[in-house]
Amino acid sequence: MDNYREILKVDKKSAVAYMFNSIAWRYDFLNHLLSFGIDRSWRKKAIHSVSGRYTKPEVLDVATGTGDLAIAALKLNPVRVTGIDISQNMIEKGRHKIAAKGLERIIELKEGDTEKLEFNDNVFDITMVAFGVRNFSDPKQGLKEMYRVLRSGGTLMILEFSKPVRFPFRQIYFIYFRNILPFIGRLFSNDRNAYRYLPESVMLFPDIEDFIRLIESAGFTNVYHKKLTGGIASIYTGIKP
Repeated sequence: MDNYREILKVDKKSAVAYMFNSIAWRYDFLNHLLSFGIDRSWRKKAIHSVSGRYTKPEVLDVATGTGDLAIAALKLNPVRVTGIDISQNMIEKGRHKIAAKGLERIIELKEGDTEKLEFNDNVFDITMVAFGVRNFSDPKQGLKEMYRVLRSGGTLMILEFSKPVRFPFRQIYFIYFRNILPFIGRLFSNDRNAYRYLPESVMLFPDIEDFIRLIESAGFTNVYHKKLTGGIASIYTGIKP
């Protein structure tokens, strides 16, 4: 897609779907490589942040990708985990992973648009997303949809990249994030756009306080935030009254 960057400006949803379809075959490998494996512990901590709140919860994982967060959510002892994503190739990769683990009866992955969720109101106990909100074409609409499908008293959980603030960790991190990470990503995925988009999308994402206000504007209360690994990533939780 030579005009990828122009399409991203006018039709972010199509550009993001195309990008993730193109890198699905290398996505898991590069996630672990580029994060030095820390992404696994981030997901565990994110799931732990909502553990113990519900007995046999119904869980929705939006922008599920290849299903890593959906699989981690089994620690919640859920009735069922449903994962949706706009990328067909990511979903197919995730389905193979889930089948290999024998988890088809409890985890279902399917194509879907977070900003137009095909679920009734008030059907899930937990809605969650890992590293996906910055890919929404309309983040507030996506959050409002996640709010709509939650039952009263239900919990939103978001795991997302954020920006370190302390010197010199911030400066070292930005050198890696802006220069080394895109090079390695391009080398292993053969996609020159996808791993340029990652740091750009993080730089453009709202700062922590602004993002908390965005979550609250979608209707959530008791919004809580926790930094991970010096602020490289953050966990946000909120409650539907």
